[in-house]
Amino acid sequence: RPSLNSIPAMKHILPILTLTTLAAAASAQSAASSGLSYNRVGLGYNTDSKGYSLTASALIGSSNFLVEADTTIGGGNALGNGSDSVSLGYVFKNVALGADVTVSVASDEAYGLNVRKDLGNNLEVAASFGRNSSDLNVWGAELAYNVSKQIQLAVGVSDAQGSASTSDISVRYNF
Repeated sequence: RPSLNSIPAMKHILPILTLTTLAAAASAQSAASSGLSYNRVGLGYNTDSKGYSLTASALIGSSNFLVEADTTIGGGNALGNGSDSVSLGYVFKNVALGADVTVSVASDEAYGLNVRKDLGNNLEVAASFGRNSSDLNVWGAELAYNVSKQIQLAVGVSDAQGSASTSDISVRYNF
């Protein structure tokens, strides 16, 4: 009876199957999360305070570490002009039902959890929870539409514990 080593094609099947399976899994992971861009800049308008915000976020290299920065401009909000924040987060891609989950820590002892999902048909939904240095819980929800691969329009609402809810309209550029 011949051994596996005596049949040249048989001894290469296991490594080939292993490499094929790993390549397919990697391809499926990147395809599952390819609809969500984390490298973007945006301009938002708060319809309640009549103020603007500038935001920027980017993944560090090819890692899942996310750096974000934002600032407010004008408006009658309690934060005033130039309220700045910087955060560092980690994106867990395709955690459940194709959704990405980001956990983050920000300046002034703020913490956050964000869940984003690509719904298809250029639509995306997000839900967030944050806790800031004033021990306020902030809940948020957003619906976004990708006009193109680079341009996204979004409408969101947020509700901070003990204060009125706010609504925002944003335009973002994905790079």
